[in-house]
Amino acid sequence: METIFSLAAENLLSPIILFFVLGLGAAFVRSDLSVPEAAAKTLSIYLLFAIGFKGGVSVSNHGVDSTLLLSVLAGLILSFAIPFVAFGLLRTMTRLGTIDAAAVAGHYGSISIVTFVAATSVLQSQGLDSEGYLVAVAAVMEAPAILSALWLVAKFSGSKNAAENAQGTKGLVREILLNGSIVLLVGSFVIGFLSGPKGLADIESFIVAPFKGVLCLFLLDMGLVAGRGLRSSAHHMRPGLILFGVLMPLIGAVAGFVAASLIGLSVGGTVLLMTLSASASYIAVPAAMRVALPEANPSIYLTMSLGITFPFNLTLGIPLYLSIAQAFGG
Repeated sequence: METIFSLAAENLLSPIILFFVLGLGAAFVRSDLSVPEAAAKTLSIYLLFAIGFKGGVSVSNHGVDSTLLLSVLAGLILSFAIPFVAFGLLRTMTRLGTIDAAAVAGHYGSISIVTFVAATSVLQSQGLDSEGYLVAVAAVMEAPAILSALWLVAKFSGSKNAAENAQGTKGLVREILLNGSIVLLVGSFVIGFLSGPKGLADIESFIVAPFKGVLCLFLLDMGLVAGRGLRSSAHHMRPGLILFGVLMPLIGAVAGFVAASLIGLSVGGTVLLMTLSASASYIAVPAAMRVALPEANPSIYLTMSLGITFPFNLTLGIPLYLSIAQAFGG
């Protein structure tokens, strides 16, 4: 327990977290501080490019083996299964209807790539290595949860329109898979794999040294976005929803830990799979929900993923997952 608190304290005082808190505070006091949309997009592109490329280089060094394939399979299963657990909890703990509950549940089966990047930064600060191919696992965990959410609506919703929307989105999966974030992440991963260590050496000064500084600026923007969302949607955040936003990441992390233990991942790899399983999407899934489930309330699912679960994982969740992995994993 002492280790968890010391890691949490260290994490809370890291520049990454403090810049997020700065953005959160600025939004709450209604400061005019803002990150231009074009700049925020550029920061996002840089982070996806850097993490994908470095992951591909790591796989190039490691090689494709059964552990990699099992990790990808585990990611697919977790992404499909977690929304069903989340849906059951939401229907028990909150007053959300079927459509809103399914929409929120889909966010928790998918992943937050920024939370994943923050976890890799924490591992680096602790001197821990991880399996680079978990970037590929992150990519495959984006879409399955959306399909699970649509199935839940079709199965349990009494609204014919909602069920038709859920079943009539044949192009949705293609749209998700061709989402710019996924294309860049996977594409950078493949390029890193093909170019290997020599390719990394050629651009190391661009994607290694500046990485944490760029992440700080990106999380400043995330803090601003999260703070504004919480401020405008506070009336939706009842105690049951807030409790779910903290409890569900812990359940997802446990599922990720079990999968990592069965596969035999390293301590660092275990932390990353726990983090992926514990995170909630705020990019790919909201875009999909607007198309497939327009009746769902974005003020609820966006605030839950970005305003509740994202800060929890960033400040307390990742140190907790690291402590558990060090104590029981590897």
